[in-house]
Amino acid sequence: MTHHPDSLCLNSDQPPTVGAPTLDGATLLNEVVAFHKRFNAFPTQAAYIAVALWDAHAHLLDCFDSTPRLAFLSPEPGSGKSRALEIVETLVPAPMVAVNASAAALFRAVSSGPTRPTILFDEIDTIFGPKAGDNEELRGWLNAGHRRSGVTYRCVGDGANQTVQPFPSYCGVAVAGLGSLPDTILTRSVIVRMRRRAPNERVEPFRQRLHTKQGNALRDRLAAWAASVRDQVAGTWPEMPEGVTDRPADVWEPLIAVADAAGGDWPERARAACLELVEASKGSDKGSLGIRLLTDLRHVFNGADRLPTVVILDGLTAMDDAPWADMNGKPLDPRGLAKWLREYVTADNTPIAARNIKTANGVMKGYYASDLHDAWLRYCPPPPEISATSATKPPEPPLTSGNAVADIPDFLRYPAATDPLPAADPAASW
Repeated sequence: MTHHPDSLCLNSDQPPTVGAPTLDGATLLNEVVAFHKRFNAFPTQAAYIAVALWDAHAHLLDCFDSTPRLAFLSPEPGSGKSRALEIVETLVPAPMVAVNASAAALFRAVSSGPTRPTILFDEIDTIFGPKAGDNEELRGWLNAGHRRSGVTYRCVGDGANQTVQPFPSYCGVAVAGLGSLPDTILTRSVIVRMRRRAPNERVEPFRQRLHTKQGNALRDRLAAWAASVRDQVAGTWPEMPEGVTDRPADVWEPLIAVADAAGGDWPERARAACLELVEASKGSDKGSLGIRLLTDLRHVFNGADRLPTVVILDGLTAMDDAPWADMNGKPLDPRGLAKWLREYVTADNTPIAARNIKTANGVMKGYYASDLHDAWLRYCPPPPEISATSATKPPEPPLTSGNAVADIPDFLRYPAATDPLPAADPAASW
């Protein structure tokens, strides 16, 4: 099946026919998109597609093995995150708005109520922000509830008469906040990067007493449509776009299944949106900070077979868009670099560690590309294509901010190995 990104475009000028009796899934999802467009200025058409599918999937949770989190994130206040949650609230079943809610309150709300709520967590940055601590209990609850089998275990009872009781945690969760989220939550989320509206971007003011009823009418029709396709959706495994596997596939499978059940051109729209948003999440988050370090190290090495630690740190901290110059107020140092890299192993399954490098000025500690190659292959995105010239010509050593070309020391121009190593071939490494 061919998927055309142009098919994401919807006519937002037509008002939704709220309250119409149709159960046609494609038409209904178009109306959900149009309802969001009245009040939300999302950054891309793909975001409208993803959010509408998420709204619909919340009515079909028991059909899936997992439920993605929906994350509205922005770098600055006033970007429409809370308004996005307000519109989602009108469209999902049993919405429960949570601000600064504890993990205990949330897992009891999910496990003990007559209906499973859809949790809408605003100001999530107050829970996971840089000044808020780790909040491991809430993070654990959010991670467990991603899976249908997820439970949270707690001791209940008095004194010595306590028993361990499992509390089901599976539920739909949408969050909004400043900055980012822990990696374990980000990788389980559909991420919408919100931004302040430009002068030419206009939306309707949301009047709760008026527009909530319109959203609720759409919600009731979503619920009726979901009931009509439940047997069709349950247990299906939709064909995912090429290259979407592992965790991104877990995130998008329920949304793609909803689109397939809706029919029309929604299967194509959904897959195009999936590819666009998955690729955007790779480009903006670059995985965990450890993967970011490995990827940036590969850039610093630039085909060299070994580099002293001091040169590596100079290269890392000189990157304008990287965090290494300010790690909690201090630049990354040799001890911090060693601590990060010890978490990864060489091809021989030994922790990556600094080794001696013989230079014209003596022996220095540094790292060998041969020790890092296995981690680069396993964790990093593919590197830019290496030209035939760079594959045959010895790589130029990286310059630090204080080096002029004439100041490059000889040991960087012609590094000497301490251990016998095969000549590095950058092209063959990948």
